[in-house]
Amino acid sequence: MKRVGFVFKVLEEEVEEWKKRHESVWPEFLAALKQHGWRNYTVFLKKDGTAFGYFEAEESFEKSLEGIATEEINEKWMEFMQPLFGTLDEKNPDEFMIQLEEGFHSD
Repeated sequence: MKRVGFVFKVLEEEVEEWKKRHESVWPEFLAALKQHGWRNYTVFLKKDGTAFGYFEAEESFEKSLEGIATEEINEKWMEFMQPLFGTLDEKNPDEFMIQLEEGFHSD
């Protein structure tokens, strides 16, 4: 298991909509995340749209991203969420996640 932290940015004016959409994440998308090693997935969001995500990957951040990218439901979710991120040069929002280096862990 690999602990993964990453950051991304939601448009500030879309923060409330982002929260609303995450109140009812599609069950088939959640199942696909789990299938590709996304465990204990959490996102923390600031009012300005700056987001910090955390999950525990079975192998690595890269493998988890590669796996979910193969799923049709991921493409649909990315399409659904893309307007909340602004212009992304035709990339999916998950392609703009910046992985952070783990600097400390207490256990």
